[in-house]
Amino acid sequence: MDTSSETEDGEIGADLGPSLDAILSIPVTVQVVLGETSMPVAKLMKLGRGAVITLDQKVGAPVSVLCNGRVVARGEVVVVDEDNARYGVSLTEIVGAPKA
Repeated sequence: MDTSSETEDGEIGADLGPSLDAILSIPVTVQVVLGETSMPVAKLMKLGRGAVITLDQKVGAPVSVLCNGRVVARGEVVVVDEDNARYGVSLTEIVGAPKA
């Protein structure tokens, strides 16, 4: 039985019961990975301000969204607020749980 409800602003309602409320209040770390690379420590130590690190992702490729280190979604980088140069991610794919 699903007792969840969503409010107009997209938040989960409080009628979920005390056990689910405890789970929903657990903080998680969310990361957006633009790409990655590897390099020797010696090269890393030579990097300075303005250095460019080439990543393995191509421009326009989906970025990975991780929750506590596990990929949960993929999406596109979008400009949220041009005045403050803030960026966000528009989710394009939700990644399912791995099959056992």
